[in-house]
Amino acid sequence: MTLTRTLRALLAGAAVASAIVAVAPVAHAQEGWLWGGGSVLGGSGRETVRFAGNYSTGQVIVSFGDRRLYFVTRPGEALSYPIAIPREQSRWQGVTSVTMKRENPSWTPTATMLRENPRLPRWVPGGHPMNPMGVRALYLGSSAYRIHGTDAPWTIGSAVSKGCIRMYNQDVVDLYPRVRVGAKVIVTWNRYSTSASASSSSFGSGESVRPRAEYRNAKRRVPRTATVERRTRSAAVQ
Repeated sequence: MTLTRTLRALLAGAAVASAIVAVAPVAHAQEGWLWGGGSVLGGSGRETVRFAGNYSTGQVIVSFGDRRLYFVTRPGEALSYPIAIPREQSRWQGVTSVTMKRENPSWTPTATMLRENPRLPRWVPGGHPMNPMGVRALYLGSSAYRIHGTDAPWTIGSAVSKGCIRMYNQDVVDLYPRVRVGAKVIVTWNRYSTSASASSSSFGSGESVRPRAEYRNAKRRVPRTATVERRTRSAAVQ
């Protein structure tokens, strides 16, 4: 009888737990304004491409127009990664540099984020599967902007962030060791004509592919350091 009662109690507890899971709302870190909702995931995946030869090895070019990040492996060649870009009201462009790198960074939403979505967690530890920063982060200048991974890979290819550049986790892991602290980062709305490179030695270092005309005018430049720091003292990111 004792064993029977115990089994019944366990089954009843499991049923209650299942019911709670079924009806409880999930406060996902990427819910609401962070969701892209698009069906195109950044076009093609990571690939080696022929690129404009006037950029130096080690530079990072982020094209919001192409929705791609290019890492120059040598003059005339780059690694191309699909990215998610800022939403319309958070557009920016400019020249900056990588000032810091972090593996498994933690995430804290800003007061503005919490006002827009009160269901966001107040803090997510590094390495957590629902951390919006993903598994790696490259910090840009003294701003609140980052190049980072994501817990919402379906947003790659969309215009969804509040200023940051999102990558697939596997791509940011690939990029992370390639980019040194101090590396130049160009963020632009220019679009670039590229073609897949059959091999790393298939063309000369002097060959170049020029960028196309400006895709569209950015609505704002990189914010001044003082302004950014006042708004982002909580060290939150998008």
